[in-house]
Amino acid sequence: MHRFCDNAGRTWIVSINVTAIKRVRGLVGIDLYKLIDDGFQPLGTLVADPVRLADVLYCLCQDEADAKSISDEDFGRALAGDAITLAADAFVEELIDFFPDARTRASLTKVLAAGRKVRDRLLDHAERVIASLDVDKAASRLIASCGNSPVSSDSIPARSPSANS
Repeated sequence: MHRFCDNAGRTWIVSINVTAIKRVRGLVGIDLYKLIDDGFQPLGTLVADPVRLADVLYCLCQDEADAKSISDEDFGRALAGDAITLAADAFVEELIDFFPDARTRASLTKVLAAGRKVRDRLLDHAERVIASLDVDKAASRLIASCGNSPVSSDSIPARSPSANS
């Protein structure tokens, strides 16, 4: 089982088993077992959608939420920023652990690690680009490309005569 902490300071246990998969399938319409199909595209789509992800997480944590008298709305209110990333990581790691075949789990773990490396490299690159950006120079170029001459009267459409005239 994997854990994450929400923005209200509550720790949640993500547990994926056959019953949890049936619950998610019935309540949210997502088959967790098929999230690795099509080159992980369904998993990527789910993790990139914080609303759907929160729905899935609530289903997985529903027994715990019920015991704490926390509604799905209260659960969702406490998921923002880093808490979403932590929850997504716990979910993906738990999903990997669910698969019954050791080779599948090992392969999925490698894919997850590679995906994290790609994400980190992209973020590093974006940070370098932003750090090297001369904001004043970029703004001046954009302003110059828009031009600064007033709109000519030739570009304003003539008024059509009104039916009442």
